[in-house]
Amino acid sequence: MSKTAIVVLSEPKAGSEEALGRVFNAMAAAYDFKQANEEVKILFQGAGTRWPEVLQKADHPGNALYKAIEDKIEGVSCGCAEVFGADPSGLDLIKDNSVPGTTGLPSFVNLQNEGYSVITF
Repeated sequence: MSKTAIVVLSEPKAGSEEALGRVFNAMAAAYDFKQANEEVKILFQGAGTRWPEVLQKADHPGNALYKAIEDKIEGVSCGCAEVFGADPSGLDLIKDNSVPGTTGLPSFVNLQNEGYSVITF
C-alpha cells in the first residue's frame, strides 16, 4: 500500500483560477487515494494555511470535495498559520520541525522516514 502526503501551498487570497486549481487538484488527488483505500494525508503549509477557512464555507465551489476528504486532513503548519495570519479552523497545528524563529512547521524528513511520498500543490 502506498502512503502519500499532499501539501497545499497555494494562496487563496490570490483570487486566481490557478490558485483554486491547485487546491482543487490537491483535494481531488486525496479523494482518488482515499477511494483506492490508499493511505493519504493532507497538510496546509505556507499561504496554503488560509485555505481551510475558505473551503469550509458552504457556498465555496470546493466545499463538497473538502467535506469528502476532511477526514484525511492532517492539519496546518503552526508557524505558517501565524506568519500568514491564518485561522486554523479547528484543525490540528503541526509543529514537528522546530525551525528557528517559528513555533514549528511540518517535517518533510519525518514524512519521508515514515514512508510517505510527498506531492505539493
